[in-house]
Amino acid sequence: MADNIIPYNPKLVPLARKLRNNSTLSEVLLWKRLRNKQLRGYDFDRQKPIGNYIVDFYCAELMLAIEIDGSSHELKSEEDACRQKEIERLGVTVIRFDDFAVKRHIIQVLEELKWQMRQLERE
Repeated sequence: MADNIIPYNPKLVPLARKLRNNSTLSEVLLWKRLRNKQLRGYDFDRQKPIGNYIVDFYCAELMLAIEIDGSSHELKSEEDACRQKEIERLGVTVIRFDDFAVKRHIIQVLEELKWQMRQLERE
């Protein structure tokens, strides 16, 4: 799976860089647990352009995107669903976590993420 190259809009690169430099607290907390291959030995990228979108975290080897939904997503559920379908059409699995859950229940979030990763390893 690691050989799959996902197309992206190069115009999104400056915005992705800006987002990396202005992370939310929940993104920082999760990144501390994902970086340096800490989670099951997989490499993750932050604020990764995929297609015409930017995902919060991405593991190319598993073709897995992780999104953290904060309060700004409450009014955008239709938009988020559409965005997720577009990303999934590229062969990427999208897992969503609530901002509050990441901040308050990081261990449970990591356990769920590990379980999801094991499922993808089996595919």
